[in-house]
Amino acid sequence: MPTTKYTCKNCEESFNEDYKFCPNCGQKSKDNITLGVLFSNTISNYFSVDARFFKSFIPLMFKPGYLAQRFLEGKRLLYLHPAQLYLFMSVVFFFLFSFVANEQAETIDTSMEKSFDQAKVVVDSLTLKPVDSLQLENYMKPYLEKHEKMGISNKELKNLDSIINKGESTKPVFNFGFNQTEIDSLIRVGASNETIYKHMGLEEDAGYLKKRSYEQALKFFKTKSGGSILKRFYDTLPFAMFFLLPIFALLLKLFYFKKGTYAIHLVFSFYFFAYLFTVFSILLLCNFIWEGFPGWLTFLVMLSTFIYLFIALKRFYKQGWFLSFIKCNVIVFIFFTLLFPITFFLGFFAFLYY
Repeated sequence: MPTTKYTCKNCEESFNEDYKFCPNCGQKSKDNITLGVLFSNTISNYFSVDARFFKSFIPLMFKPGYLAQRFLEGKRLLYLHPAQLYLFMSVVFFFLFSFVANEQAETIDTSMEKSFDQAKVVVDSLTLKPVDSLQLENYMKPYLEKHEKMGISNKELKNLDSIINKGESTKPVFNFGFNQTEIDSLIRVGASNETIYKHMGLEEDAGYLKKRSYEQALKFFKTKSGGSILKRFYDTLPFAMFFLLPIFALLLKLFYFKKGTYAIHLVFSFYFFAYLFTVFSILLLCNFIWEGFPGWLTFLVMLSTFIYLFIALKRFYKQGWFLSFIKCNVIVFIFFTLLFPITFFLGFFAFLYY
Protein backbone atom coordinates (compact mmCIF):
# COMPACT_ATOMS: atom_id res chain seq x y z
CA MET A 1 0.00 0.00 0.00
CA PRO A 2 1.62 3.27 -1.12
CA THR A 3 2.35 5.82 1.56
CA THR A 4 1.18 9.39 1.23
CA LYS A 5 3.88 12.00 1.24
CA TYR A 6 3.66 15.29 3.10
CA THR A 7 5.78 18.32 2.24
CA CYS A 8 7.18 20.29 5.16
CA LYS A 9 6.13 23.94 5.00
CA ASN A 10 9.39 25.01 6.64
CA CYS A 11 12.16 23.17 4.74
CA GLU A 12 10.01 21.80 1.86
CA GLU A 13 11.31 18.25 2.32
CA SER A 14 8.89 15.37 1.71
CA PHE A 15 8.22 12.65 4.29
CA ASN A 16 5.60 10.12 5.36
CA GLU A 17 2.40 11.87 6.43
CA ASP A 18 2.22 9.58 9.48
CA TYR A 19 5.17 11.42 10.93
CA LYS A 20 4.15 14.09 13.44
CA PHE A 21 7.38 16.02 12.94
CA CYS A 22 9.60 16.67 9.94
CA PRO A 23 12.65 14.37 10.16
CA ASN A 24 14.74 17.05 8.44
CA CYS A 25 14.05 20.23 10.44
CA GLY A 26 11.89 19.04 13.34
CA GLN A 27 8.88 21.28 12.71
CA LYS A 28 5.45 19.85 13.52
CA SER A 29 3.86 18.48 10.34
CA LYS A 30 0.30 19.72 10.87
CA ASP A 31 0.47 22.86 12.93
CA ASN A 32 -2.57 25.05 12.36
CA ILE A 33 -2.36 28.59 13.64
CA THR A 34 -4.27 28.84 16.91
CA LEU A 35 -3.74 30.80 20.10
CA GLY A 36 -2.34 27.67 21.69
CA VAL A 37 0.17 27.15 18.88
CA LEU A 38 1.05 30.84 18.86
CA PHE A 39 2.02 30.96 22.54
CA SER A 40 2.89 27.38 23.47
CA ASN A 41 6.42 27.39 22.04
CA THR A 42 7.18 30.80 23.47
CA ILE A 43 5.95 29.87 26.93
CA SER A 44 7.61 26.46 26.93
CA ASN A 45 10.93 27.93 25.80
CA TYR A 46 10.69 30.63 28.46
CA PHE A 47 10.05 28.19 31.26
CA SER A 48 12.65 25.75 29.98
CA VAL A 49 15.22 28.55 30.21
CA ASP A 50 13.98 29.39 33.68
CA ALA A 51 14.20 25.77 34.74
CA ARG A 52 17.77 25.53 33.48
CA PHE A 53 18.58 28.84 35.12
CA PHE A 54 17.43 27.60 38.53
CA LYS A 55 19.36 24.38 37.96
CA SER A 56 22.40 26.49 37.17
CA PHE A 57 22.01 29.07 39.94
CA ILE A 58 23.04 26.95 42.96
CA PRO A 59 26.15 25.45 41.26
CA LEU A 60 27.06 28.89 39.89
CA MET A 61 26.98 30.50 43.32
CA PHE A 62 28.27 27.71 45.56
CA LYS A 63 30.30 25.34 43.36
CA PRO A 64 33.17 27.33 41.79
CA GLY A 65 34.24 25.90 38.45
CA TYR A 66 31.54 23.20 38.46
CA LEU A 67 29.39 24.47 35.58
CA ALA A 68 32.38 25.06 33.30
CA GLN A 69 33.66 21.55 34.02
CA ARG A 70 30.25 19.99 33.34
CA PHE A 71 29.96 21.92 30.10
CA LEU A 72 33.28 20.54 28.87
CA GLU A 73 32.17 17.04 29.87
CA GLY A 74 29.26 17.38 27.45
CA LYS A 75 26.46 18.09 29.95
CA ARG A 76 25.22 21.04 27.90
CA LEU A 77 21.43 20.76 28.10
CA LEU A 78 21.06 20.33 31.86
CA TYR A 79 22.34 23.84 32.57
CA LEU A 80 22.07 27.22 30.94
CA HIS A 81 24.62 27.82 28.17
CA PRO A 82 27.56 29.89 29.49
CA ALA A 83 27.08 32.75 27.04
CA GLN A 84 23.31 32.76 27.63
CA LEU A 85 23.76 32.80 31.40
CA TYR A 86 26.29 35.63 31.14
CA LEU A 87 24.00 37.73 28.91
CA PHE A 88 20.98 37.10 31.11
CA MET A 89 22.75 38.12 34.33
CA SER A 90 24.40 41.14 32.70
CA VAL A 91 20.99 42.39 31.54
CA VAL A 92 19.61 41.94 35.07
CA PHE A 93 22.58 43.76 36.61
CA PHE A 94 22.59 46.73 34.24
CA PHE A 95 18.82 47.06 34.59
CA LEU A 96 19.18 47.36 38.37
CA PHE A 97 22.25 49.54 38.02
CA SER A 98 20.34 52.00 35.80
CA PHE A 99 18.33 53.09 38.85
CA VAL A 100 21.55 53.84 40.73
CA ALA A 101 22.98 55.68 37.72
CA ASN A 102 19.86 57.86 37.35
CA GLU A 103 19.82 58.69 41.04
CA GLN A 104 23.51 59.64 41.05
CA ALA A 105 23.10 61.75 37.90
CA GLU A 106 20.15 63.64 39.43
CA THR A 107 22.09 64.21 42.64
CA ILE A 108 25.09 65.60 40.74
CA ASP A 109 22.93 67.87 38.57
CA THR A 110 20.99 69.19 41.57
CA SER A 111 24.17 69.84 43.54
CA MET A 112 25.91 71.56 40.63
CA GLU A 113 22.90 73.70 39.80
CA LYS A 114 22.65 74.75 43.43
CA SER A 115 26.36 75.55 43.66
CA PHE A 116 26.42 77.58 40.45
CA ASP A 117 23.33 79.52 41.49
CA GLN A 118 24.90 80.33 44.85
CA ALA A 119 28.12 81.44 43.19
CA LYS A 120 26.22 83.63 40.73
CA VAL A 121 24.24 85.30 43.51
CA VAL A 122 27.40 86.15 45.44
CA VAL A 123 29.34 87.44 42.44
CA ASP A 124 26.39 89.44 41.08
CA SER A 125 25.68 90.98 44.47
CA LEU A 126 29.28 92.08 44.85
CA THR A 127 29.54 93.62 41.37
CA LEU A 128 26.43 95.78 41.67
CA LYS A 129 27.89 98.49 43.88
CA PRO A 130 30.62 99.12 46.45
CA VAL A 131 29.81 97.83 49.90
CA ASP A 132 31.20 98.58 53.35
CA SER A 133 32.55 96.11 55.91
CA LEU A 134 29.19 95.75 57.66
CA GLN A 135 27.50 94.84 54.40
CA LEU A 136 30.30 92.40 53.63
CA GLU A 137 29.78 90.75 56.99
CA ASN A 138 26.04 90.49 56.30
CA TYR A 139 26.78 88.89 52.94
CA MET A 140 29.00 86.27 54.48
CA LYS A 141 26.89 85.49 57.56
CA PRO A 142 24.36 83.05 55.96
CA TYR A 143 27.16 81.23 54.15
CA LEU A 144 29.22 80.87 57.30
CA GLU A 145 26.29 79.60 59.35
CA LYS A 146 24.62 77.31 56.81
CA HIS A 147 27.33 76.46 54.28
CA GLU A 148 27.10 72.70 54.94
CA LYS A 149 23.34 72.61 54.43
CA MET A 150 23.70 74.75 51.31
CA GLY A 151 26.21 72.33 49.82
CA ILE A 152 29.17 74.71 49.95
CA SER A 153 32.44 73.07 50.87
CA ASN A 154 35.05 74.66 53.13
CA LYS A 155 37.27 75.29 50.12
CA GLU A 156 34.48 77.08 48.26
CA LEU A 157 33.72 79.09 51.41
CA LYS A 158 37.34 80.28 51.56
CA ASN A 159 37.09 81.32 47.91
CA LEU A 160 33.97 83.36 48.70
CA ASP A 161 35.70 84.98 51.64
CA SER A 162 38.67 85.83 49.42
CA ILE A 163 36.37 87.35 46.80
CA ILE A 164 34.67 89.57 49.36
CA ASN A 165 37.69 90.67 51.40
CA LYS A 166 40.04 91.20 48.47
CA GLY A 167 37.44 92.69 46.16
CA GLU A 168 37.98 90.00 43.53
CA SER A 169 34.41 90.25 42.35
CA THR A 170 35.14 88.93 38.90
CA LYS A 171 37.01 85.86 40.08
CA PRO A 172 34.86 82.76 39.49
CA VAL A 173 34.20 80.34 42.33
CA PHE A 174 34.50 77.37 39.95
CA ASN A 175 37.56 77.40 37.71
CA PHE A 176 36.96 76.19 34.15
CA GLY A 177 40.30 77.42 32.88
CA PHE A 178 38.84 80.47 31.13
CA ASN A 179 37.16 83.79 32.02
CA GLN A 180 33.64 82.69 32.91
CA THR A 181 32.25 86.23 33.08
CA GLU A 182 33.45 86.93 29.56
CA ILE A 183 32.08 83.64 28.22
CA ASP A 184 28.74 84.26 29.96
CA SER A 185 28.54 87.67 28.27
CA LEU A 186 29.28 86.17 24.85
CA ILE A 187 26.61 83.52 25.35
CA ARG A 188 24.04 86.15 26.40
CA VAL A 189 24.66 88.29 23.29
CA GLY A 190 24.35 85.21 21.05
CA ALA A 191 27.97 85.00 19.88
CA SER A 192 28.85 82.05 17.65
CA ASN A 193 30.51 79.00 19.15
CA GLU A 194 33.62 79.64 17.04
CA THR A 195 33.98 83.09 18.61
CA ILE A 196 33.48 81.69 22.08
CA TYR A 197 36.08 78.96 21.47
CA LYS A 198 38.67 81.62 20.63
CA HIS A 199 37.95 83.47 23.87
CA MET A 200 38.22 80.17 25.73
CA GLY A 201 41.76 79.83 24.36
CA LEU A 202 41.35 77.39 21.45
CA GLU A 203 43.99 77.82 18.75
CA GLU A 204 42.97 77.73 15.08
CA ASP A 205 45.37 74.89 14.28
CA ALA A 206 44.22 72.68 17.18
CA GLY A 207 43.66 68.99 16.49
CA TYR A 208 40.34 67.14 16.40
CA LEU A 209 40.46 65.86 19.99
CA LYS A 210 41.32 69.28 21.41
CA LYS A 211 38.55 70.94 19.40
CA ARG A 212 36.13 68.27 20.56
CA SER A 213 37.21 68.85 24.16
CA TYR A 214 36.47 72.57 23.86
CA GLU A 215 33.09 71.82 22.28
CA GLN A 216 32.14 69.59 25.18
CA ALA A 217 33.56 72.04 27.74
CA LEU A 218 31.34 74.79 26.33
CA LYS A 219 28.37 72.45 26.25
CA PHE A 220 28.99 71.51 29.86
CA PHE A 221 29.42 75.18 30.84
CA LYS A 222 26.07 76.04 29.23
CA THR A 223 24.10 73.14 30.69
CA LYS A 224 25.97 72.75 34.02
CA SER A 225 25.04 69.06 33.81
CA GLY A 226 27.64 66.68 35.17
CA GLY A 227 25.02 63.95 35.51
CA SER A 228 24.74 63.52 31.75
CA ILE A 229 28.47 62.78 31.54
CA LEU A 230 28.18 60.22 34.33
CA LYS A 231 25.21 58.54 32.64
CA ARG A 232 27.07 58.46 29.34
CA PHE A 233 29.99 56.78 31.11
CA TYR A 234 27.69 54.19 32.68
CA ASP A 235 26.09 53.54 29.29
CA THR A 236 29.47 52.50 27.91
CA LEU A 237 30.06 49.88 30.62
CA PRO A 238 28.11 47.03 28.93
CA PHE A 239 30.21 47.52 25.80
CA ALA A 240 33.36 47.55 27.91
CA MET A 241 32.47 44.14 29.32
CA PHE A 242 32.53 42.66 25.82
CA PHE A 243 36.20 43.67 25.68
CA LEU A 244 37.11 42.83 29.26
CA LEU A 245 35.72 39.31 29.23
CA PRO A 246 37.78 38.16 26.18
CA ILE A 247 40.83 39.83 27.75
CA PHE A 248 40.25 37.85 30.94
CA ALA A 249 39.96 34.65 28.89
CA LEU A 250 43.20 35.55 27.11
CA LEU A 251 44.97 35.90 30.45
CA LEU A 252 43.71 32.43 31.40
CA LYS A 253 45.05 31.10 28.09
CA LEU A 254 48.47 32.62 28.82
CA PHE A 255 48.67 31.16 32.33
CA TYR A 256 47.11 27.80 31.40
CA PHE A 257 48.34 27.45 27.82
CA LYS A 258 48.53 23.64 28.06
CA LYS A 259 44.95 23.29 29.29
CA GLY A 260 43.16 23.57 25.97
CA THR A 261 42.06 26.05 23.32
CA TYR A 262 41.01 29.63 23.89
CA ALA A 263 37.34 28.58 23.66
CA ILE A 264 37.72 26.47 26.82
CA HIS A 265 39.01 29.47 28.76
CA LEU A 266 36.17 31.53 27.32
CA VAL A 267 33.65 29.05 28.77
CA PHE A 268 35.21 29.49 32.21
CA SER A 269 35.17 33.28 31.79
CA PHE A 270 31.50 33.36 30.80
CA TYR A 271 30.50 31.47 33.93
CA PHE A 272 32.77 33.50 36.19
CA PHE A 273 31.51 36.84 34.89
CA ALA A 274 27.93 35.55 35.17
CA TYR A 275 28.73 34.83 38.81
CA LEU A 276 30.10 38.37 39.27
CA PHE A 277 26.99 39.94 37.74
CA THR A 278 24.82 37.77 40.00
CA VAL A 279 26.71 38.87 43.11
CA PHE A 280 26.59 42.54 42.08
CA SER A 281 22.86 42.27 41.36
CA ILE A 282 22.23 40.78 44.81
CA LEU A 283 24.24 43.61 46.40
CA LEU A 284 22.19 46.20 44.53
CA LEU A 285 18.96 44.56 45.65
CA CYS A 286 20.20 44.50 49.24
CA ASN A 287 20.99 48.22 49.07
CA PHE A 288 17.57 48.95 47.57
CA ILE A 289 15.80 47.01 50.31
CA TRP A 290 18.09 48.03 53.17
CA GLU A 291 19.18 51.65 52.86
CA GLY A 292 21.79 51.30 55.59
CA PHE A 293 23.36 48.14 54.17
CA PRO A 294 26.73 47.82 56.00
CA GLY A 295 29.80 48.74 54.01
CA TRP A 296 31.88 46.08 55.75
CA LEU A 297 29.46 43.43 54.56
CA THR A 298 29.78 44.68 51.00
CA PHE A 299 33.56 44.48 51.37
CA LEU A 300 33.36 40.88 52.56
CA VAL A 301 31.15 39.92 49.65
CA MET A 302 33.57 41.56 47.20
CA LEU A 303 36.46 39.73 48.86
CA SER A 304 34.57 36.45 48.48
CA THR A 305 34.62 36.89 44.68
CA PHE A 306 38.41 36.60 44.77
CA ILE A 307 38.18 33.46 46.92
CA TYR A 308 35.58 32.08 44.51
CA LEU A 309 37.91 32.66 41.54
CA PHE A 310 40.80 31.03 43.37
CA ILE A 311 38.78 27.87 44.13
CA ALA A 312 37.29 27.82 40.62
CA LEU A 313 40.75 27.94 39.02
CA LYS A 314 41.96 25.15 41.31
CA ARG A 315 39.05 22.86 40.47
CA PHE A 316 38.72 23.63 36.78
CA TYR A 317 42.38 23.50 35.80
CA LYS A 318 43.30 20.84 38.39
CA GLN A 319 46.54 22.36 39.66
CA GLY A 320 47.87 22.62 43.20
CA TRP A 321 46.50 25.03 45.77
CA PHE A 322 49.67 27.09 46.05
CA LEU A 323 50.20 27.40 42.29
CA SER A 324 46.53 28.24 41.77
CA PHE A 325 46.73 30.93 44.44
CA ILE A 326 49.81 32.52 42.84
CA LYS A 327 48.25 32.46 39.36
CA CYS A 328 44.97 33.84 40.68
CA ASN A 329 46.74 36.82 42.26
CA VAL A 330 48.80 37.58 39.16
CA ILE A 331 45.79 37.26 36.82
CA VAL A 332 43.70 39.58 38.99
CA PHE A 333 46.55 42.08 39.26
CA ILE A 334 47.13 42.18 35.48
CA PHE A 335 43.41 42.37 34.80
CA PHE A 336 42.94 45.36 37.11
CA THR A 337 46.07 46.98 35.65
CA LEU A 338 44.40 46.80 32.24
CA LEU A 339 41.04 47.80 33.69
CA PHE A 340 42.10 51.28 34.83
CA PRO A 341 43.37 52.51 31.41
CA ILE A 342 40.20 51.17 29.80
CA THR A 343 38.09 52.94 32.42
CA PHE A 344 40.00 56.18 31.84
CA PHE A 345 39.47 55.87 28.10
CA LEU A 346 35.76 55.30 28.65
CA GLY A 347 35.57 58.36 30.87
CA PHE A 348 37.32 60.49 28.24
CA PHE A 349 35.12 59.04 25.51
CA ALA A 350 32.00 59.76 27.59
CA PHE A 351 33.08 63.39 28.00
CA LEU A 352 33.83 63.85 24.30
CA TYR A 353 30.55 62.38 23.06
CA TYR A 354 27.96 62.94 25.79
